[in-house]
Amino acid sequence: MTATQLNALAFDQPELLSALDGLDDAALDEVSFGVIGFDAEGVVRRYNSTESRLAGLRPERVLGLQFFGVVSQCMNNYLVAQRFEDCLAQGEPLDAMLDYVLTLRMKPTKVKMRLLSHPAHDMRYICILR
Repeated sequence: MTATQLNALAFDQPELLSALDGLDDAALDEVSFGVIGFDAEGVVRRYNSTESRLAGLRPERVLGLQFFGVVSQCMNNYLVAQRFEDCLAQGEPLDAMLDYVLTLRMKPTKVKMRLLSHPAHDMRYICILR
């Protein structure tokens, strides 16, 4: 993907999950919103530099850890974590946007989140627009 295509990658675009899966780590770092990718066990495998900078967490403090249990307990609830689990258990895709307030390790911060998963994809994503 070219720099122009990366700049055009929009938080609300259709098929965002496939677009994110197609990016290598360097290209993911160029995305203008925060991106956290984790596997079916909830282990963080992808974490872009935008999210790292805005959350104040270096990738080495996030990658390889349980997202909902260790990294972001403030999302371990029915609005976020449970939605992923329900869709995984039912074999259904998830593409949901919600307004949210992040509270862990920071003053309360209003964000818009997009939750993405699909049975045909190994990675699940949380995209965060601040």
